[in-house]
Amino acid sequence: MIIVSLKSEAAGELNRIELSDGSLFSFRICYLPPEINNTDICDSNTAAGREITAVEEAAFRHASDCLRAEKTALRLIARAEQCSLGLVRKLEKRGHDTVCVNAVISRLTELRLLDDSRFARLWLESRLRYARSPRRLLSSLCGRGIDRDDAEAALKTALDEEAESAMLARFVKKHARKAGDTHSLKHLLKSESFSPQAIRRFFDEE
Repeated sequence: MIIVSLKSEAAGELNRIELSDGSLFSFRICYLPPEINNTDICDSNTAAGREITAVEEAAFRHASDCLRAEKTALRLIARAEQCSLGLVRKLEKRGHDTVCVNAVISRLTELRLLDDSRFARLWLESRLRYARSPRRLLSSLCGRGIDRDDAEAALKTALDEEAESAMLARFVKKHARKAGDTHSLKHLLKSESFSPQAIRRFFDEE
């Protein structure tokens, strides 16, 4: 296979390559393996007319596939904040190769366009007013692929005294009759991960 042309775009980070079989596609240099990225095969001034191996051709096509996955990812991020695992699932569901998806996730994380801690914080802020309990919030976050330690840290930050007290009051209003006596209610609140301080404040104020 022969390189017919190689044109650089976007400060050299993006390239457009044409091969002798008529293929024409764009790729991002960072998605090429180092052993190819660091050779003059990526130099637009000298690449034209050069013969490439099947391995090199596959690397260029892989980089192009990664760029397509990246564009899909960026469209999803533009619509709403994403978490890593959720974005992986969406990209794979759209038919993108797992290896490409992992490369894209790594790049977007490095660029801070993808941040699980930020996702957790924003997700919690949007749900605190209607959430039933800290345990359910934590479970939902972990179910979205957020690391448990990150989820717990985000919940601790988001659930200040006022927010937790309001959540506890809503929970009691809905479940007090079902719980029965005060002791059972306190046990239920503890099982739903309400803090001892919040539980004590609630019953002290009654």
